[in-house]
Amino acid sequence: MTPPKPTETQTATLAEIAREAGVSAPTVSKVLNGRADVAPATRTRVEELLRAYGYRRRRAEASRSPLIDLVFHELESAWAMEVIRGVENVARDAGLSVVLSESAGRLTPGRTWADQVAARRPHGVVLVLSGLDESQRALLLSRSIPFVVMDPAGDPGPDVPSIGATNWQGGLAATRHLVELGHRRIGAISGPSRMMCSRARVDGYRAALETAGLPVDQALIKAGDFHHDAGYRLGLELLRMPDRPTAIFTGNDLQALGLYEAARELGLRIPEDVSIVGFDDLPVARWVGPPLTTVRQPLTEMAEAAARLVLEMGRAAEATTATRVELATSLVVRSSTAAPSAP
Repeated sequence: MTPPKPTETQTATLAEIAREAGVSAPTVSKVLNGRADVAPATRTRVEELLRAYGYRRRRAEASRSPLIDLVFHELESAWAMEVIRGVENVARDAGLSVVLSESAGRLTPGRTWADQVAARRPHGVVLVLSGLDESQRALLLSRSIPFVVMDPAGDPGPDVPSIGATNWQGGLAATRHLVELGHRRIGAISGPSRMMCSRARVDGYRAALETAGLPVDQALIKAGDFHHDAGYRLGLELLRMPDRPTAIFTGNDLQALGLYEAARELGLRIPEDVSIVGFDDLPVARWVGPPLTTVRQPLTEMAEAAARLVLEMGRAAEATTATRVELATSLVVRSSTAAPSAP
């Protein structure tokens, strides 16, 4: 018997895959639907064939649950709440619910997560500061479950839709603001070097210094982890230097708050003794004393854009071209920055 001619969206039928795997077509269907009643060895063999053939379930065949999966690499700060709010806004309007997952600091979720998503069959997946490995991408693609990466940690690749922000421009604007106030010795506490967004913010910081004709002193650049404790610990290191910086740009607001604590512990006033600029513009930035000058990253809007995009992809009759969107950042000047005091 001649095998059926492959369609535009799949290179083999379920029957062909079942025949090559030595199982029945209903067993292949169980694997596609994330059913638990399939032997692990059989599931692995079928998944390998689905990937090898590039199988994709037709959109019309993919029955979906009224869900959006939202995946964080870490879920523990006010930053995450802004993202949840944005996805929830879009989900609510679409009559959907949001399922939250965390990958415990890993930049890709675990394999069991991918199986659970396949079983849930959500309308789509939004990954925050995370990504998917090749097998996870193949699994979601074979089930026609669209996914979008928000604020990707690394380069997501040309075929992965993503929503980001103008991180480089934000780092440039923050540092230029300090330069224009008259600061010449400006420190920086970045985020993790493995994350593209933190590297871009520090690159913007470097560009502002170089454009102003100021040296980039590597001793003034500290690699943090986007947490409060890093801002405190690295802030103490910078502020205890014999020739300490008169201003510091932090890679996010949480590290800026840790830096506030370090300055107060050392008896330094903000902004009289040290000016501080954050990044994100979380609600708490307006409440601290003094209110924090920061770069506004439109987190809620970014999350809304990611959720809308993943739903649009799910409604499309066939796979669409990957989309990359960057939303603009903007400097919000408050009371934590001022001209340096006279020596």
